Amino acid sequence: MDAPLTAELKAELKKIAETIVTPGKGILAADESTGTMGKRLAGIGVENVEENRRAYRQLLFTSGAEMAKSISGVILFHETVYQKADDGTPFVKILRDNGIIPGIKVDKGVVALSGTNGEGTTQGLDGLAERCAQYKKDGCDFAKWRCVLKISDHTPSELAIKENANVLARYATICQQNGLVPIVEPEILCDGNHTLERCQTVTEAVLSAQYKALVDHHVYLEGTLLKPNMVTAGQSCPTKYTPQDVAKATVTAFQRTLPAAVPGVVFLSGGQSEEEASVNLNAIN
Repeated sequence: MDAPLTAELKAELKKIAETIVTPGKGILAADESTGTMGKRLAGIGVENVEENRRAYRQLLFTSGAEMAKSISGVILFHETVYQKADDGTPFVKILRDNGIIPGIKVDKGVVALSGTNGEGTTQGLDGLAERCAQYKKDGCDFAKWRCVLKISDHTPSELAIKENANVLARYATICQQNGLVPIVEPEILCDGNHTLERCQTVTEAVLSAQYKALVDHHVYLEGTLLKPNMVTAGQSCPTKYTPQDVAKATVTAFQRTLPAAVPGVVFLSGGQSEEEASVNLNAIN
């Protein structure tokens, strides 16, 4: 068994996690892969080359001191960790100088999960400890890893729920051993015609399995954050629910499954428009 986390490391992880969820602040996700970034840039007729990606991210990170009033952490893509502003200042230093914590996406994408009907798991555990140690040395203090589950008549299967919970738990232990706060992201997709009630049932099952796996793997919960979906109906569901319905279902699901030790929740918008996500988040709060 790996050496247990020292009291000093636990205190550091807890402080990082609590700082990220400072009231009134949130995380900026700037970890689009090269392909996703290409789609963004294509929309404004800009070529997807490293210099243009650098310029776009520089625009975000140098938007002034006001940014630090609302942003507590930024999730970076590997390329971005090592890029610099026009004046030669590393992006990581710019963020840190503004009191913003740099983070890093460490998973290597979703792959098919054999033995299931079209479900997936996330790869990237090989060499993860070495990568985490390097990112920590290079100024990052938290990490992100996304797993994806889908709701249909026969999914998510028990196999997919357990496999993804275990992968996230293994990632979390490796992060913590290397001084990074793991953001645990079991995303239940909003594709489909399922009802709000069905999404709540699935969310409760997924989060229950997730926290059992984290405890089984001796993850220090006070040094983690959860990045879940809101409980919403499928995008093709004929029934329309109010933000109050979404809020009640989401909060109830969390009260039933989320340990009080976890310092905070950082939602993913999960296919909602910015406005929808904001209205739902307001109702949840």
